[in-house]
Amino acid sequence: MEQLSPEHAFGAVEFAENPEPRVPCVLIVDTSTSMHGHRLDELNKGLELYRQELLADPLASKRVEVAVVTFGGRVTRLVDFVTAAEFQPPKLQAIGGTPMGAAITEALDMIEERKASYRENGVAYYRPWAFMITDGEPNDHWKPVVSRVRLGEKQKSVSFFAVGVEGANMEVLEEISVRKPLRLQGTKFREMFSWLSNSQQAVSRSSPGDEVPLEDPTSGLQGWASI
Repeated sequence: MEQLSPEHAFGAVEFAENPEPRVPCVLIVDTSTSMHGHRLDELNKGLELYRQELLADPLASKRVEVAVVTFGGRVTRLVDFVTAAEFQPPKLQAIGGTPMGAAITEALDMIEERKASYRENGVAYYRPWAFMITDGEPNDHWKPVVSRVRLGEKQKSVSFFAVGVEGANMEVLEEISVRKPLRLQGTKFREMFSWLSNSQQAVSRSSPGDEVPLEDPTSGLQGWASI
């Protein structure tokens, strides 16, 4: 009799207990030295708000899955995919340089692994999100990741978003992202995460494959970004 690996067995139990379709989102967060201080404090508060708002929506709390990849000196899978109900926001700390290309690669690998797990367990899923936040420019060999991001968008296998904090090289972000990168106004991380939560709640109430219009993050009282 074939025995399931511990990871596969856990996945089977996890999906049996919660067979809802999933909205996977990996946060790709710059934790390089330049994010130290007030920026990182506000970012940590934003993560807490993100969790609270997802938990307040009964459907989103079961359907939205969050993962966190950080890049500060090195790339770290800080949080593997968990539902919003299980998500415990990590306390981010700043250190080192900005290996952005490697971080994006890691995040896209995680998405492919998670999609394979969904398929193995017969769980439907929505188009995954990769949401990157950075205040600098890459100090690694990032060019090869551009074609992978753009192919993923073309094949509708991922939606890639790039947010530049003050100091970010927006020209690099424009080269990587098909969508126009957004420039964060000041340190409005909490407003940004509120928008992200609201957007994912809207997606979670739709059917997999549906196109869901997103609120404009640059307008209204909740506007947190500029283009």
